[in-house]
Amino acid sequence: MEQHLSYTFRPRRSKNRWGKYFVNFSPAASAEAMRDFRRELRRWHLHTRSDKSLEDLSRMFNPVLRGWVNYYSRFYKSALYPTFQHLDRLLVRWARRKYKRLRGHQRRAAHWLRRIARNQPKLFAHWGFWQAAAGR
Repeated sequence: MEQHLSYTFRPRRSKNRWGKYFVNFSPAASAEAMRDFRRELRRWHLHTRSDKSLEDLSRMFNPVLRGWVNYYSRFYKSALYPTFQHLDRLLVRWARRKYKRLRGHQRRAAHWLRRIARNQPKLFAHWGFWQAAAGR
């Protein structure tokens, strides 16, 4: 399968050094690239790997995630947010299958994962990216 490693140039809102907003013609990850990214995430079948720990999943997939973060976050990082939110939803789905106490509780599983992300931001490559984006 062919992967699109492309950027899309279009008008985007930017901030100058004095904090004023203006329209700038800047690059961001293309819609095709993000579609391929999500397709690859689905191909991993995270939710069926309930025999693995979160650390195992991190070791398995972090090299790929780190590559995507490094490549696509060079310009306009916020274009990656929806795709990383999708990955977090897949991890919540994994947690709901793995842990009985989270089985019927979508929000509880999401809170559980968010708490781990806050305490261990280096576990997954995109979690460190979130913290840096939030300015913490």
